[in-house]
Amino acid sequence: MSTQSVLLVVTHLLGTGHLTRMAALGRGLARAGHRVTLVTGGRPLPLLDVAGVAVVQLPAVHCVGTDFRTLLGEDGREAGDALMANRRAALLEAFAAAAPDVVVTELFPFGRRQLAAEFEALLAAAVARVPRPAILCSVRDILNPPSKRERVAEALDRLGRFYDAVLVHGDPAVAPLGLAWPSDPALDRRLVYTGYIAAPHRKASPRGDGVGEVIVTASGGAAGLPLYRAAVGAKVLQGEGPTWRILVGHGVAAADFDGLVADAPAGCTVERARADFRDLLDRAAIVVAQAGYNTVVEIAQAQARAVLVPFDEGNEKEQTLRASVFGRLGLAETVPAARLSPERLLEAVASRLDAPRPIASPIDLDGIDETIGAIEVASQWASERHEAWQRLDALLETLRARGSKVAFWWRDDDAVAATPALDRLLALRERVRVPLSLAVIPAHAEDSLARRLATEQDVTVLQHGFAHANQAPPGEKKVELGHCPMRLMLGEIELGAQRLERLFGRRFRPVMVPPWNRIDPALPAELPDLGIRGLSTFKDRAWREPVPGLVQVNTHWDPIAWRGSGGLADPATLVRQLTNLIEARASLAFEEQEPIGLLTHHLVHDGWIWSFCEDVLARLVRSDVAVFVDPWRRDDRG
Repeated sequence: MSTQSVLLVVTHLLGTGHLTRMAALGRGLARAGHRVTLVTGGRPLPLLDVAGVAVVQLPAVHCVGTDFRTLLGEDGREAGDALMANRRAALLEAFAAAAPDVVVTELFPFGRRQLAAEFEALLAAAVARVPRPAILCSVRDILNPPSKRERVAEALDRLGRFYDAVLVHGDPAVAPLGLAWPSDPALDRRLVYTGYIAAPHRKASPRGDGVGEVIVTASGGAAGLPLYRAAVGAKVLQGEGPTWRILVGHGVAAADFDGLVADAPAGCTVERARADFRDLLDRAAIVVAQAGYNTVVEIAQAQARAVLVPFDEGNEKEQTLRASVFGRLGLAETVPAARLSPERLLEAVASRLDAPRPIASPIDLDGIDETIGAIEVASQWASERHEAWQRLDALLETLRARGSKVAFWWRDDDAVAATPALDRLLALRERVRVPLSLAVIPAHAEDSLARRLATEQDVTVLQHGFAHANQAPPGEKKVELGHCPMRLMLGEIELGAQRLERLFGRRFRPVMVPPWNRIDPALPAELPDLGIRGLSTFKDRAWREPVPGLVQVNTHWDPIAWRGSGGLADPATLVRQLTNLIEARASLAFEEQEPIGLLTHHLVHDGWIWSFCEDVLARLVRSDVAVFVDPWRRDDRG
């Protein structure tokens, strides 16, 4: 893989784990030969290892406790409009300077909603850039469950509009994302599990600080104070025994740190967090820690005995869930924060010291290499997508220069009722201002659909079989208009046409759209006697009039991967297919062309399909080459 420019964007607000994890990923990317820019929007971290990584520090913000809605600047005052505007400007400047092939935002849009304005400014710049970079979201194994359902929908909407994939730095066999964040098929199709991000580490020398000790660590900020104080109290109760080494985060105020030092008894060392923490884990008898991502990963990597005291203030549930998962794997004993006391902590440490040290980790710790691979693949996809768009744009420009026109039409299947998805479809049609043919299922069509369409312009109704019921025997491809007596099929078609005409009046066109685009070969000859004047399936037609009195205009392009995940098919392949369809018609006179039929299914679209379809439609309309027709009007019929 050639050298890529990768932009990593992270803002840590309370602890330091988010930044530490992204720095480890940045170092791994740099070792793999890529150019890495790490944009950090939280307070600087003194011990951060950023070897080989270019760091851009935004005007820093942080929060106090779990009040993530109130952002404070370095001066401790609430961050105002000027500070936030400076952050956005610096972020966009870093984006322009990096000219990234891949953009990775840490946590957003699942979290950091209070920073949405700067993230959306970055994403808009990334989408507008030519070539467009791959855009990825990076999240830890377990997210804090959303407090409101609308936040799930908001995150999914942003993912569909901007992102190519979500990198989950965890192991689905241990903790799938759906453990805490509501599962959704559209989201699940975009998840790439990388394994846990564990920085490379060579086993420490058996000599030095930490040998046989109880190592205590917590968040880099004040959130760890209850654990630090309980540890000091536990050592007072223990008296004789192993040394307790309490590593206090650099975000803890000097006064609180000095108080811990003053209260520490003999055999208890209180010091600031150290760069050699991982070496201390190798030598320790046991580790007492909160259940932050980086800490538990390093514990698993070191195969250390552990007692976890998950942080759970406010609505924070992430660490409690992680501690439970790691407890079930036999990697730790848990002391709930609500039950934390010197006595309970000392009891848990004594119990865990009697247990054998874990022999091997049952979790996937290859997260850095797997993430690098995923980023490289995403960059390749983005490159292929760009090349496909370039070829299409060049073809359209050539055709525009010589005054050529290519006919298109748009068919959407399976409509039955007024729904939010239908509203989105009609809003898209209004934005691009092209005709739309809705294939409606007669047996299930509701009055609500007729009312919803009553005021719509350039929307016509076609007949989509009768009930969209599969009549094929087991093992054969689905079909409704087949494997049935001819009289029964003709009766249902006639009944369906009558119902659609009553519901939709002049908006209804007597055109048969067979469900699954399949029809008994003998049936088209019977359709004109029922008043059906058109037929539409999929792929290029063999004849304009397969039988006298019946015009066939098919669809040719479908963005959904029906044989795969059911989501958006590969964008580069879709664009190449569209280009080939246009090329095949470029030499024909406009009136000789079978219009290129774009086929959509609004009821099953996810955000990625909606965004891609709008991009395609908008490009075609802007080209001044594509002419969208209603092929069932006599003067437009191809």
